[in-house]
Amino acid sequence: MSDAGEFIDLALQREGSWSRAEALRYGLGRNPGGGGLGFYGASVGAVRGTVRDAGRRYSGLAHDEITALSSELWAVPVFERRLAAVVLLQDNVKLLTNSDLTRLEGFIREARLPDLVDPLAVDVVGPLVDGLDVLGRVRAVSVLDRWVREPDPWLRRAALLSPLMALRAGAGDWDRFVRHARAVLGEDVPGFTFDADTDADGARSDRDTDEDAAAVRAAVTRVLAEMAKRRPELQFTPVGG
Repeated sequence: MSDAGEFIDLALQREGSWSRAEALRYGLGRNPGGGGLGFYGASVGAVRGTVRDAGRRYSGLAHDEITALSSELWAVPVFERRLAAVVLLQDNVKLLTNSDLTRLEGFIREARLPDLVDPLAVDVVGPLVDGLDVLGRVRAVSVLDRWVREPDPWLRRAALLSPLMALRAGAGDWDRFVRHARAVLGEDVPGFTFDADTDADGARSDRDTDEDAAAVRAAVTRVLAEMAKRRPELQFTPVGG
């Protein structure tokens, strides 16, 4: 373990409490994505403060050191460590590049919890893409287009939530969000064809469980609700509506 990783891990354990750990285990641990996680019982504020303290203690970390530390924290399936990895990336998103989407995709596939997936999508993936040059952004957008087609509902959720920060600020590509939203809601959108899952006999099977479908719909609902308040001029009309 690196010095910075050990510092963060020990600090999170010191900040933990048995009662909070039990509450997290009862809440997040009951979610299918949280069943395999451990919990120290540190608060979100304590996680953010710990990462901030680590940034002061180990200042000047470059891109490769930040991304390696995020992977080191993520590798141990403890909720607070993984949240610390998210906060670390949030704080250093300007250092991230197009190639880091592969690492982020791996995190999202493993996270399977809104508490981890949503901040990765809104505060890391979205700003990363928006900060790229024109060519880099074209490549990154093609990755998000692929995520929307993925069988994994959490990648679809992340793709839908990724433009939220830009849309809040009066920018962002609303038309692309609408196309993505219509596609995941099962509407006929040219260019968006999902790969069907198949069962052991090769027959087509339903791709999503009810929980999977709800996780994706919740992302659409969140963006639409925020835009209804902030930018009511943006319209979302279902095909045939």
